[in-house]
Amino acid sequence: MAEAVVLLSGGLDSSTLLAIARERGFEVVALTFDYGQKHVRELESAKKVANRMGVKEHIVLSLDLGIYLRSSLTQGKMRIPLGRSETEIRTGIPDTYVPARNIIFLSIASSIAESRGANAVFIAVNAVDFSGYPDCTPEFLDAFGKVLKVGTKAGRIGSPIKIEAPLLLKTKAEIVREAVRLKVPLELTWSCYLGGTKACGRCDSCQLRLKGFLEAGFKDPIEYEVHQ
Repeated sequence: MAEAVVLLSGGLDSSTLLAIARERGFEVVALTFDYGQKHVRELESAKKVANRMGVKEHIVLSLDLGIYLRSSLTQGKMRIPLGRSETEIRTGIPDTYVPARNIIFLSIASSIAESRGANAVFIAVNAVDFSGYPDCTPEFLDAFGKVLKVGTKAGRIGSPIKIEAPLLLKTKAEIVREAVRLKVPLELTWSCYLGGTKACGRCDSCQLRLKGFLEAGFKDPIEYEVHQ
């Protein structure tokens, strides 16, 4: 059976991505990064999801980049924006953007995949219901695919690692429906930018997730402090 490295953050999108990779017949090696986030809730969720979904292997890689990468997700002095409108979420690039994060993650994932002889790397980027991050776009993925073709041994011999992004052009509602269809353990997932006992319901990620469940016609199984 072909093997794939799946980037797993523990959120709705990446957990659904893992289920899609399995449905496509891949043996999944889940890869989670502890990169200096302000909280560990998503790391805990990633471990629970990987365990529940029976991945072949779960790699949790520690990269202490938080002190170097300027983002409100990593640096305590920067406040995570809350309560933004849908128009605001769709405008510009918020300070929750972590500089070059997906370039770093995909580079390491591709290196691991090439070393293991894996066929693909799956990433849960989305360019529809998202916060405008430049490393979540079709243009970015096309460019990174070209890098792998010319910058890796696998690429030079004609078997480049393929970057799979099946959620790229799906709405959040479509992702929720796919998660339900694939029986993803949604109650174990965590999408909120803040840590805590309950999801905040006010950050961009919570609002996009809640919007997706509402439009899909399903109840989100996790608890929220507030519902916008």
